[in-house]
Amino acid sequence: MKSLILGGVRSGKSRLAETIARNSSKKVVYIATATAGDEEMKARILKHKQHRPGDWMIVEEAIHLANAIQEHSKPDACILVDCVTLWLTNLLLATNKSLLQLERDNLLNTLKEIDQEIIFVSNETSMGIIPLGELSRQFGDEAGVTNQNLAAVCDRVILTVAGLPLTLKGEKYEH
Repeated sequence: MKSLILGGVRSGKSRLAETIARNSSKKVVYIATATAGDEEMKARILKHKQHRPGDWMIVEEAIHLANAIQEHSKPDACILVDCVTLWLTNLLLATNKSLLQLERDNLLNTLKEIDQEIIFVSNETSMGIIPLGELSRQFGDEAGVTNQNLAAVCDRVILTVAGLPLTLKGEKYEH
């Protein structure tokens, strides 16, 4: 099953994804997309690391997400990707401006080709005011397009608000 878990900042989406992965009874491969650009982000990453079970395989991949998924795709594995919007940020900030479309296409093509239990965590960013800055608007646009594309290929889509899951597509999550 391919799942997309959406939500705002601190909505409980990562915790829900981790619970689903833990309950899968499969080996969990955690693909982390964050990069530690400043002290606050380093602290966030450390907090996430301390929260994860020690037997999970951790793969750090900031750019080539499709390659990491292909490499770790196995029938006995559950892949958890946290987080799609951090991955998009890395691509938006890359010097090669065509990289975002190339990597997003690679990801979507990979997902169509594999039959893998995979859970994506992504921020739902465009539910508020339109940002003033060009880069912020581009980020919101790209996140929206990417979330729509992922939702189309995922079997289940869950919106998490205040720690509560609302199933938008597919099998309802029972906690």
